[in-house]
Amino acid sequence: MEWPDDSLPHDLAGYHQRTKHAPNRYALGPAFLDWESQPNPFRRFAGARLVALPLGYDRPTPGFDRLGGAPAQPLDAGTLGLFLELALGLSAWKAVDGARWAVRNNPSSGNLHPTEAYLVLPGLEGIGAGTALWHYAVAEHALEERCVYRTNPDLPEGCFLVGLGSIVWRESWKYGERAFRYVQHDVGHAVGSLSYAAACLGWRLDVLAGLRDEEVAAWLGLDRADASHPYEREHPDLMAVVCTGTANPPAMTLPERPAGVWHGEANCVSEDHEPWPVIDLALKVTAKPPGMVPAARPAMQAPALPASGRPAAEVIRVRRSVMRMDGGQVLELGAFHRMLAATLPDADVVPWSAFPWPTRLALFVFVHRVEGLERGLYALIRDPGSESRLRAACSAGFAWETMPNCPLPLFRLSSGDLERKASQLSCLQAIAGKGAFSLGMVADFARTLEEEGDWAYRRLFWEAGLIGQVLYLEATAAGVSGTGIGCFFDDAVHETLGIDGKALGWQSLYHFTVGTAVEDPRIATEPAYGHLDR
Repeated sequence: MEWPDDSLPHDLAGYHQRTKHAPNRYALGPAFLDWESQPNPFRRFAGARLVALPLGYDRPTPGFDRLGGAPAQPLDAGTLGLFLELALGLSAWKAVDGARWAVRNNPSSGNLHPTEAYLVLPGLEGIGAGTALWHYAVAEHALEERCVYRTNPDLPEGCFLVGLGSIVWRESWKYGERAFRYVQHDVGHAVGSLSYAAACLGWRLDVLAGLRDEEVAAWLGLDRADASHPYEREHPDLMAVVCTGTANPPAMTLPERPAGVWHGEANCVSEDHEPWPVIDLALKVTAKPPGMVPAARPAMQAPALPASGRPAAEVIRVRRSVMRMDGGQVLELGAFHRMLAATLPDADVVPWSAFPWPTRLALFVFVHRVEGLERGLYALIRDPGSESRLRAACSAGFAWETMPNCPLPLFRLSSGDLERKASQLSCLQAIAGKGAFSLGMVADFARTLEEEGDWAYRRLFWEAGLIGQVLYLEATAAGVSGTGIGCFFDDAVHETLGIDGKALGWQSLYHFTVGTAVEDPRIATEPAYGHLDR
């Protein structure tokens, strides 16, 4: 196997090219998995006050088909507990052959969970008397009090803040240099999880797009020595505002973090570490500078298609990634249309209402077994302004046929059985071919970086992760399953589409597959919070 040149790249393009997989060469990763140094998936702050949150399994939530229109619930300890559990909490424990691991409501590459969540909350009965910064301790379903402010930050009435940071080492332990990409996917998944959870309570979440990384780090305390350990630095991702009483929260700018009294010291997640200088480079060149306010999003209205009326909390809690698909099952055409429609960036629909950046990803869909739809390669155009350039960038042999009786901007490019091809492109993973369909998310790459700067590399992957979260929940609601695929042969995908992958005009960032899961009967499932005495 031929590895990349040992010399480090000097820019973002160099990082992206170096971390591509190919049939004869995977991106550089660890020579073996050092299980002794496997990162602890749970962050804790020793010395911080721990406040247990209620588990709201008995609280009703609206049907999945009615998210976005539910009456607003008051903010209290109970609704906050339900919000965090549905967004980022445990969904189950799995066990087989003496091994036991947790799975969560927000998916993660390799189930490694680099994403940590923090909240700036007003005083709430049963939690704290004053405004404070809290860390969400997932395994305990509890809040850790990190900072008690001396003065209250000026936040809109009925609103609180959520912040995300990432411990990149948790991913690079397994995936090496490509891990930085997967960490960004997970941020997008988390934004989707938070948005869906907020909608279950009639709340709305909006990402604050104008903050630079230094501001996020300051608010979350990630710039402090007690926030992490060497080689485990927690990188600031973003902050969002959750408004519990208004359908359209006011535009807001975040003031400086108030002074306060800090508590707690972060645990060490690994005893040993393997540094990845290329990831350090990626973190440096994609740092978000001040003043990066997104351009206005073009209006797009997604068609209102029938969806499942199952309680949204039930859909969220039973969502799972799968390892095997049943290649004999056919997906209903209506469910297929509904899933793709939900990925369209309608700013009035959850979770796209939370995402402030204009869409930059198109979907190339490998249709294998969808009722009434010919097998072949299709394209879903999510940014109408990019269609002509995307067509020009792709193979001249594509048909670009509009689909009769289809309410979506979906085009058939070519016909044929692509089951084997889809699996080959996704690092030889059979689930990409055995599902009803799989897809690649292809970004308007060079244009986005030119317009917004190198930091936008991260938000492109966030958009991909958000699409993945939509597909996960839509598939679950439809009675099937989905799985995100981060391992694929980048330029082989581009070659299949006729795209010049080395030119970086358009780049594939994430794959996904949907189908009928084949369960492994050897794996036992245990209750998510059965270990707690609540």
